[in-house]
Amino acid sequence: MKQEGHPNYFDCVVTCSCGNTWTTRSTRKELKLDICSACHPFYTGKQKLIDSGGRVDRFKKMMKKVQTSNSSK
Repeated sequence: MKQEGHPNYFDCVVTCSCGNTWTTRSTRKELKLDICSACHPFYTGKQKLIDSGGRVDRFKKMMKKVQTSNSSK
């Protein structure tokens, strides 16, 4: 195989904004991340659940109005 067809791989230090670091291999020598598995809400279990009950109630009210106006015709 031709040598110039493949990129050079280096030991790469990955740093997250939360301070977590680890070493891997990459074509870059250093990577900086905004979020990682140590601080992501989905993986830490601190994910906020969005209450969509208000939207459902508004939709039901709107549908009730539409159905009553259609039945009166």
